[in-house]
Amino acid sequence: MSIKILMVCLGNICRSPLAEGILASKLPKNKFTVDSAGTGSWHIGNSPDERSISVGKKNKVDISSQRGRQFSTADFDTFDYIYVMDSSNYSHVLELAKTQDHKEKVQMILNDLFPNENVDVPDPYFGLPNGFEIVYNMLDEVCEVISKKLIEKHS
Repeated sequence: MSIKILMVCLGNICRSPLAEGILASKLPKNKFTVDSAGTGSWHIGNSPDERSISVGKKNKVDISSQRGRQFSTADFDTFDYIYVMDSSNYSHVLELAKTQDHKEKVQMILNDLFPNENVDVPDPYFGLPNGFEIVYNMLDEVCEVISKKLIEKHS
């Protein structure tokens, strides 16, 4: 049985596809499944943002085959861990949670680096030219911590 991890951002084209690709590259494929979703519906079926694809490729993480999808209440039952990129995503996902068990699956991704600080991964969509590199590096650092923790817990 595979441990399932979901990465969630707003549109599922910038941050969560990168987080999915980065974490998946650090985990054994036979034990873990990583996916991503957005809280919004604007990009359902779309490829990730070209800038996310580009920064991923530069770092040997290919996310070009991913397609956007919207987070749904069924994801609470499907996934063991749900990592959100910012406080807005956190609020949206928790609003859909029907049980305490569902709520406990949801966590701010950067809390694995900065415990209980609820630091947001900035959305690079409208940001600085190097925003995608900054976000990639943040996600790479936290996914290293998460992957080690998951492998240790589930081995």
